[in-house]
Amino acid sequence: MANPLPALALAIGISAFLFNFAIHRIDEGHVGVYYRGGALLQTTSGPGFHVMVPFLTSYRSVQTTLQTDEVKNVPCGTSGGVMIYFDRIEVVNQLRQSVVFETVKNYTADYDKTLIFNKVHHELNQFCSAHNLQEVYIELFDQIDENLKKALQEDLTVMSPGLTIQAVRVTKPKIPESIRKNYELMENEKTKLLIAAQHQKVVEKEAETDRKRAVIEAEKIAQVAGITFAQKIMEKESEQKISIIEDETHLAKQKARADAQLYSSVQETKANQEKLTPQYLEMLKYQALTANTKIYFGNDIPNLFMMGDTKEDPKAVSAAAAAAAGLNQESTSKKTETKSRSTGKSPS
Repeated sequence: MANPLPALALAIGISAFLFNFAIHRIDEGHVGVYYRGGALLQTTSGPGFHVMVPFLTSYRSVQTTLQTDEVKNVPCGTSGGVMIYFDRIEVVNQLRQSVVFETVKNYTADYDKTLIFNKVHHELNQFCSAHNLQEVYIELFDQIDENLKKALQEDLTVMSPGLTIQAVRVTKPKIPESIRKNYELMENEKTKLLIAAQHQKVVEKEAETDRKRAVIEAEKIAQVAGITFAQKIMEKESEQKISIIEDETHLAKQKARADAQLYSSVQETKANQEKLTPQYLEMLKYQALTANTKIYFGNDIPNLFMMGDTKEDPKAVSAAAAAAAGLNQESTSKKTETKSRSTGKSPS
């Protein structure tokens, strides 16, 4: 009887071999699509381990997260006939998971070659042929990214709506060496010009700063002078006001004093007018005569009063002589009375 062990081992080996080709893994962020006999199956699979019929069925893993496609060494001819090359163009894109089957069915699993790589070549050549080297290399280079992204997205919206372009990055193209040296020289001259312009701006800024500083200093001096001048004016005005107040005070005092003197004089005049009666004047006359300590006696006394100014009023002289005679007579009678008292005899 034959030993069944070798046959069993062979069967196990064949099963393990077939199982190894039947099981496969789909990574996260990818979708598996399957082919059988070269025909695309409608079955798709998500991340994880899956089993398929070995040798008859094959699969492809299609990325549905953000991916970056690099298009390298793209030739481009300018309108002036100069051939330039873009070393690397990066296109960031994403395929929506729901349209994976339709996109692979229409453009195969390598859809990016048809929809992105070929379109990049086409759009770059269209751009270069419409512009000269100066525009492509210098003036319009910053617009290539946005123009290329816009052109790609417009075509993809029609051809594959689930594929979107997130960003496009274009490196500086390679140009002929002789032209590149000329551009370098031109850039050097531009750099020198920019340095000179910046130096001129610095000098102008410094001059402007000095001017502003001088203006500020002059304004400060003018303000200080104005304040000092105003202060002096205020001091002078204060002194003038004080002087005016003092003058008014002095004038008021003098006026009050003059009014008082005038009032006193008026009142004294009124009083004198009331006092100067004939009797009062007569009394003053006798008081003035009696105030004289010298008394003259004799019949010739009246003549003494006429020895002075002969132009005096005769009436006044006669009155004075009569007053002197009366006083003389009164004095004689007083002496006689005094003498009789001393002798004890009564006057006759």
